[in-house]
Amino acid sequence: MPNVVIVGAGLAGLTCARRLQARGQTCLILDAGDAVGGRVRTDRVDGFQLDRGFQVLLTAYPTAERWLDYDALSLCRFSAGARVWCKGAMHVVSDPLREPSDLLATLTAPVGTLADKIRIATLRSAARGGALDEVFARPETTALEALQAHGFSATMVERFLRPWLGGIFLDDSLSASNRMLMFVLRMFAEGYAAVPAAGMQAIPEQLAAGLAPGTVRLNAPVVAVVVGVVTLQSGERLAADRVVVATDGTAAARLLTELPPTSWRHVTCLYFAAPASPLGAPVLALNGSCAGLVNNVAVMSDVASHYAPPGQALVSVSVLKDAPGDDASIAEQVQAELAGWFGTPVRGWRWLRSYRIAQALPVRWPLERPAPIPVRPGIWAAGDFLTTPSIEGAMEIGERVADAVLA
Repeated sequence: MPNVVIVGAGLAGLTCARRLQARGQTCLILDAGDAVGGRVRTDRVDGFQLDRGFQVLLTAYPTAERWLDYDALSLCRFSAGARVWCKGAMHVVSDPLREPSDLLATLTAPVGTLADKIRIATLRSAARGGALDEVFARPETTALEALQAHGFSATMVERFLRPWLGGIFLDDSLSASNRMLMFVLRMFAEGYAAVPAAGMQAIPEQLAAGLAPGTVRLNAPVVAVVVGVVTLQSGERLAADRVVVATDGTAAARLLTELPPTSWRHVTCLYFAAPASPLGAPVLALNGSCAGLVNNVAVMSDVASHYAPPGQALVSVSVLKDAPGDDASIAEQVQAELAGWFGTPVRGWRWLRSYRIAQALPVRWPLERPAPIPVRPGIWAAGDFLTTPSIEGAMEIGERVADAVLA
């Protein structure tokens, strides 16, 4: 019998198992899916790599740095800046400390005043101050209220901060916690946004590869967890002195009714094959026009060439709003909108696939990182629905729950 049974082979469950095995414990991970990763998955379609939703790894994530081999992942970085569509043109907004050649273009971009652009630097400096734990002890308000209190103009919020942060929080109302705002700004200031050359699923696959053979059991849905016993859908019952439920928040609440229900942010991610990149650089393009469906665009093959076959480009488009119609009609609307950004060649892009992700990011309010305690005797929960909704949050809670189990 394994020392610990973990339900869920997402980032939280895999990190938890890695920590436990590093301390000499035996583990069994049960997952209902056909591969590890949970919400971090990559599909192969016609030679393209399609992440299930636009996702990036922020290289400054401290737990990710401890458990992942960045060199082995062949991380490919985004540039430290963006292109912003507003006033009928595309404008450059970059971090002048990392992209000094973009300084003049950034200063003249019509996304806000010069004072607004200086405030970006002062807010970034504030985010880096003190220990990381202090970020989560600050008085809590919304991200929008924090930006307004810092003095940003309405123009800066609408044309740049709302589409950029809205794409991170999957919430263009910016009602996410100011603690999450400061955490994200700190991570961007101390590292880069990146993707593995083989797609985002390479992250959980690398975690799983570091486990003892036979640790992960796929296609094994769990229907009940009680003290001492885990029951699978097949009827099989496994004895377990200690159990960690590391599924998403909704699935965890079905197994452990003591947990509150999880609310979710949703997103629709569309992928297009293009004969050439409309951006020509590893940057994020933001919709600062305050109109339309599109929130942000990235040409993934500009960031990591393996995302597309030779001679083609892979375009990722994120839509935060509820778009009426079926997938094909939404793809047509998006192409029509982007034809205004990039010209008529967009009409010839080939729509590859759309992902309507109803459970993309858990809503966390208040945003805290509480010490893990058993939900029931010998049973813990782990997942980013209990901490910062992010790759870092999932890995960090998995590590901390492992320590709690060991204690």
